[in-house]
Amino acid sequence: MTEPASPASTERLRRQNASLVLRSLRRLGPGSRSELAQRTGLAKATVGTIVGELEALHAVAEEPARPGSRGRPGRPVALAGERYVALGLELNVDYVAAVVLDLAGGTVAHEVRPVGDAAPLEALVALVADTARPIEDRVLVGSVVAVPGLVRGDDRTVDWAPNVDIDGEVVAERVAAVLGRGPVHVANDADCAAYAEAHHGAATDTASLLYLTGTVGVGAGIVDGGELVRGGSGFAGEVGHMPIGDPAAVCGCGRRGCWETAVGLHAMLRAVEEPEVGTPLASAEAVALRARDDDEVRAGLARLGRDLGRGLAVLCEVLDPAVVVLGGYFVPLGDLVLDPARATLAERVLGPRQGPELRVGTLGIEAAALGAAERAFAGVFAGEVELAP
Repeated sequence: MTEPASPASTERLRRQNASLVLRSLRRLGPGSRSELAQRTGLAKATVGTIVGELEALHAVAEEPARPGSRGRPGRPVALAGERYVALGLELNVDYVAAVVLDLAGGTVAHEVRPVGDAAPLEALVALVADTARPIEDRVLVGSVVAVPGLVRGDDRTVDWAPNVDIDGEVVAERVAAVLGRGPVHVANDADCAAYAEAHHGAATDTASLLYLTGTVGVGAGIVDGGELVRGGSGFAGEVGHMPIGDPAAVCGCGRRGCWETAVGLHAMLRAVEEPEVGTPLASAEAVALRARDDDEVRAGLARLGRDLGRGLAVLCEVLDPAVVVLGGYFVPLGDLVLDPARATLAERVLGPRQGPELRVGTLGIEAAALGAAERAFAGVFAGEVELAP
């Protein structure tokens, strides 16, 4: 005799079925109840019940019937962006960023601020306060703060972030104190940027991605099968500290010879004798402008590109990604560093296979904050978190 389903398992099944409908609407766009049943494999009656519940929450809304439809067509259902939002933040050495996303994936608000003379955490807290006011009347599903460092598997505790000198739960606690609502989590900045490029940017056409940050520090986000790869402790991707740089160069972590001493933002600026200006993107834009007419600047960037290619060769032999996306300061420099990196990578890929495709990111300096906001919605789309009324 089969045991009846427990209330907990019934509730979990209902939440998971609702997440199937929500994911379908987010990834494939609006659809009638019949189309949603085909997409999700759920019975049409079940879809109808779920849509009714989501309509009551103002999470979905019906659109006008499609023109030219025969008979009595079903009206398309679409995600609604008016009620539920998620907040993504980034804390970095010389800038902080915020992005507010709605449930439909639309950007409600976004801002990047240079840190200036303030401590990075204080600059972030001020930005959070300013960002929170315009969304006070919406339901905040959650917030995620992207940081350049190691974050434990509890998605809250910073274990090691030498470039911004923070640790423990202080970031989550300070942000939560300002917001006063919704859970606050912390994540690695490269993981968040990779997630953003996979969902919104340069890598929406692949499930196998290596994303490389380009700020003061260098980190990687790894996506396989559409999901982030975080490793046994949640620390996967700290590639900037691979010992493949100049053995004499001192890294921000206190060790010598780390890769980011050869390809990080400050290494790039030293190579071309250019001062830092505002955000990493602004500094790189100034360098790219000089490179138009300066052979020495182009030569310095070519050397950096070769160092970049050598490190990527190591990573690609281990991870075998289909696509490598370079973000942060690499984006304005484009082929000035990508061409020598591609050539070096091609020399070092083993066997007859082609190496991965190298691309620049399309989301700019806000990539990590955007990915952080998307990750704040991840529990809803996975059926782990229920939308609050």
